[in-house]
Amino acid sequence: MKICMIGGTGLLGAEAAKIMIAQGHKVSTLALPPLPEGAPIPEEMEIIFQDINKWSDADIENWLKGADAFVFAAGVDERVEMEAPVLPKYHKFNIAPLERIFPICKKAGVKHATVLGSYFAYWAKMHPEKPDYRSDRNPYIQSRLAQEQFCKDSCDENFSVDVLELPYIFGTQPGRRPVWTILIDKIKMMDKWPFTMYPWGGTAMLTCRQVGECICGSATRQSKGYEALPCACYNMKWAPFLKIVYNARGMGANRPILYVPPVAMKLGLFGILRDYKKRNIESGTSLFTTADLMGDDIFIDTGIAESLGATPDDIEAAIFDSIKLSVAAVEGTAKLLGMKGE
Repeated sequence: MKICMIGGTGLLGAEAAKIMIAQGHKVSTLALPPLPEGAPIPEEMEIIFQDINKWSDADIENWLKGADAFVFAAGVDERVEMEAPVLPKYHKFNIAPLERIFPICKKAGVKHATVLGSYFAYWAKMHPEKPDYRSDRNPYIQSRLAQEQFCKDSCDENFSVDVLELPYIFGTQPGRRPVWTILIDKIKMMDKWPFTMYPWGGTAMLTCRQVGECICGSATRQSKGYEALPCACYNMKWAPFLKIVYNARGMGANRPILYVPPVAMKLGLFGILRDYKKRNIESGTSLFTTADLMGDDIFIDTGIAESLGATPDDIEAAIFDSIKLSVAAVEGTAKLLGMKGE
C-alpha cells in the first residue's frame, strides 16, 4: 500500500511510519522543518517539507494520487496553552485541514483516512448525563466531537474514516519537547510539602509505539464507513502514576500521594484561573470540569487496540522517560523542538 501522512515526522507519525515501512508499505509525509535532532525517522519515508496551507489543491491532489490511505497525525491537544479564544484555534489545527483535504482525497481516489482524535470525545459520548463535557465551557472536547462528526459526515461508499480516540501517550522522540512539561509545572508547587495532593481517578494509556501500531492497523485494514475507535493498552490510577513521575524526577518512588476530592481540587484552581486571565490564556477544558474528569477512572477496554495490532510494551519505562525529558525541557538542559499544530 501507499500511505500519505501529515505529521509523519512527529512522535506518533514517525512510529507509525517505521511500522508501516517494516510491513512493506510505502509512506510519504508532509512536514514542517526543522526535524528534531537525533530522531529515529525512517530513511525510507519520503519527506516533503511543505506547509499544506501554502500548497494548492492541485499540488495536494498530485501528492495523494496512487495512495490507498491518508493519515492525519497532526493537531494539538488540551495541554498546549493558547491565547483566548481557543475554540477557533482548535478548529484551525484539528478540523480545518480535514475539511480541505478530505474532498481532495476523494478526488484523488484515496479510499480510507485515519485521524488521531481524543478519548475525551469518547468519555463525553459515554456520559450524556454530563452535558457540561460538551458545552462551550470545554472548547477542546467540543472541538473533538465536531471533528468526529465531520469525519462521519465525510464517509460515503468509496471513502471510509477511522478516528482513533487516544488517551494519554508516553514515550519520547529525541529532540522533541514533550507535552508533559505542563504536569511538571503544576506539581512543582507541592515539592516542599511532605506529600502530594491529587485526585483519586485514573486514566487509560498507550506508549507511542503502541499508537504507531494502532495507526498502522487502522490505515491498512479494509473498513467501510465511519468508526470511532477508543484505543488503550493500560489503565492506571493517578497515585501509582505519580510515584513513577516522582521517581523520574529523582525524588524517589515512595512519596505519599493523598486523595483530594474534586470539590477540594476546585478550590485550589482559582490561582491558576487568575494566572490564565493575566496571560489571556483559555483552557481547553474548563478547569472545574478538569477536576471532575481527574476524579473519574477514564479507562478503556484494551480489545480495540489489540485488534489493531498493538503489542505489549513497558509503560512504566515510557512514563519514566517522558518525565525525565520533560524535566530537562523545564530546566532548559536539553535542546528541543516544540510541537507544531500545523
